[in-house]
Amino acid sequence: MKLSDKTISLLKNFANINQSILIKEGNTLRTISVMKNILAEAEIQEEFPIDFAIYDLNAFLNALSLHKSPDLDFSNESYLTWKEGHSRGRWFFADPAVIVSPPEKSIELPSKDVCFVYNSSVHDKLMKASSVYGVQDLSCIGENGVVKLVVRDKKNDTSNEYTEVVGETQEKFCFNFKVENIKLFSGNYDVVVSSKLLSEFTHKTDSIKYYIALEPDSSYG
Repeated sequence: MKLSDKTISLLKNFANINQSILIKEGNTLRTISVMKNILAEAEIQEEFPIDFAIYDLNAFLNALSLHKSPDLDFSNESYLTWKEGHSRGRWFFADPAVIVSPPEKSIELPSKDVCFVYNSSVHDKLMKASSVYGVQDLSCIGENGVVKLVVRDKKNDTSNEYTEVVGETQEKFCFNFKVENIKLFSGNYDVVVSSKLLSEFTHKTDSIKYYIALEPDSSYG
C-alpha cells in the first residue's frame, strides 16, 4: 500500500501531539498527548491491515521521505518494509505497551455551552501574535455580546494582547487554553466548548476531530 500526501501530513501533525503512535487495523488514526489533554482522530483513505506501533513517528516519516512514493508491506508482524525501484527500507515496530494511546471508548462532550467557527486565517493570526507578543495563553471570552479569542498572559493585568472576534453570545464566560495545545491540521473548524473543561474542534471538510482540555481556571456564567 501507499500513503497519500494528506495521510502523511496528518501523521506529521499527530507527531506534534505525541511522538509515538499505535495505529489500529482499519482507516482511522487516533493519538493522545502524553499529558492526556489533547486527543485527535481522523479517518483516512488507506486501510491498514494490522495493528502496529511506531515509537518515533517523526523519524519514521523522515525515513519514508527518502523515497518519493514507496510501497509499504505489512506481511511481517515484527516490522514493515517498503520498496521503490531499487530502494528498500525496513522499520521495526515498537511494543504497544510503551505507547501512550487513546482509550477505546469514544469521547462525548459532557455539555455544549459555547459554539463558534475557527477559521484557518484566524488561527494563523493568533499563533503568530502569540509568538510576536511572547504570550502563551489563549482565552475564549464571552462579553458585551460577542465571543472573542484573545492571546495574552492571563496572569498579568498589563499583558499585551491580540484579539479576534469569532461569534456572538449573550453569555459571560472565560475559557482558557494553552497556545501550545492548539495543534491543528490546516483548515476551518466548528468548535464546541463545554463548561466541564473540554472542547471539540471538528474539521469542516475532512473527517478530523480534536478534543482539547481547558485550563482549570476557566469560568462560565
